[in-house]
Amino acid sequence: MGAPEPPSAPRPGPAPPPAPRGAGPGRFVHCLYLVGFLDFFGVSMVVPLLSLHVKSLGASPTVAGVVGSFYGLLQLFSSTFVGCWSDVIGRQYSLLACILFSALGYLLLGMSTTVCLFAIARVPVGIFKHTLSISKALLSDLVSEKERPLVIGHFNAASSVGFILGPVVGGYFTEIESGFYLTSFICSFIFILNAGLVWMLPWSEEHTDSNENEQTTSNSKVTAKANYDLRVKSLANGATTSDTPLQSLWIPVVSVLKRIKSIACSDLWDIFLVRLLMSVAVMLYYSNFVLAIEERFGVKPKLTGYLISYSSTLGALAGFLLGPITRLYQHNTYALLLHSTVLTCVLIMLYSTALGIWTVILSSTFLAFSTTVGRTCITDLELTLGGNQASGTLIGVGQSVTSVGRIIAPLLSGIAQEFSPCGPPSLGVGLALVAILIMLMNTPRYCSGRNAKLKSE
Repeated sequence: MGAPEPPSAPRPGPAPPPAPRGAGPGRFVHCLYLVGFLDFFGVSMVVPLLSLHVKSLGASPTVAGVVGSFYGLLQLFSSTFVGCWSDVIGRQYSLLACILFSALGYLLLGMSTTVCLFAIARVPVGIFKHTLSISKALLSDLVSEKERPLVIGHFNAASSVGFILGPVVGGYFTEIESGFYLTSFICSFIFILNAGLVWMLPWSEEHTDSNENEQTTSNSKVTAKANYDLRVKSLANGATTSDTPLQSLWIPVVSVLKRIKSIACSDLWDIFLVRLLMSVAVMLYYSNFVLAIEERFGVKPKLTGYLISYSSTLGALAGFLLGPITRLYQHNTYALLLHSTVLTCVLIMLYSTALGIWTVILSSTFLAFSTTVGRTCITDLELTLGGNQASGTLIGVGQSVTSVGRIIAPLLSGIAQEFSPCGPPSLGVGLALVAILIMLMNTPRYCSGRNAKLKSE
């Protein structure tokens, strides 16, 4: 069987993508690591306190659940459009817009004194909180295909460090009077600082190594912003009509819709299905983790919290090991994804059948590594098969798929817990087995595509 055809994309223009210069790609990439760290640091200061704050405003558990689901739905529908939008207008302006609107959302959250204001404050965050997705798309534009898993793994690790430190700082400010409002204002200020960092990056200059990166991929990395500028110039020089504000708005809208259609009609369904199944499986593992550990082994929530922090720290460290791991697999992302998925399935099964707390600690230790590797590999595989010209769209669709998992997982977890505390992870094992079966069925297709690519190189 032949290699899968990537989804169609707008024809590239003659110019290579603008990339930062002067500071070098390493320094620019490190700045993006800082962007990811600040994003997760600010968010994790506030997110653990949301349920307490909405309860203090007088909301019932049902109302609080509806508000939380509303945020999830906004993320579900906005991920794809914002990712595609970044392909069309360029990473700089889309990233700045997402950061600034998120800052506005957390600023409004710091002024929310009623449930209605709280819900309104979640709207801009729900629509525009896609900083990490656009940053990953930008990283895929800047580095070669072989470097991409390593760079995205380091980016995820830097973001995870922020997620580990944020709750500690947020918990400290909560002890102060009106601590939630102060924490929200600080989070908004962090996002404004992040926007300033993004603005100061040397976007307009072209890196001298961009041609070298182009030779390592089958498609030249041409940004959609360059294509957009080219189409605008052709309209301006044509004899038909001159540009109007309506035409200037219509061109990117049509481009966004075409890109979404190309992804919907592509043959990436199996990769997105694997992402959905594994996302739900891991969410089921964590869904009742604290309660199940207490019921099964009598471990107090405080000690379980330490175990979760330990696992999160290992997950962050795992991102820095992706370089040696990918070299060990000779950059065969599909094989690495398959093996990490099998390991995740085995570890969840080990947890669900554990007879002692040490077995749980053992499974949590290795699960932190397998899930980190799996998340990075599935993103890299989507970009490899779909092409870098639509990287924002592909990452956006992937985030939408994960958002579907966030909606499904709590429902499945609740049903499974009716039978046993081990029900959710046991159901997760079943979903992981289905994901493994799908990958095994498609192994010849991807292996043949990889062999053909190696021969061409």
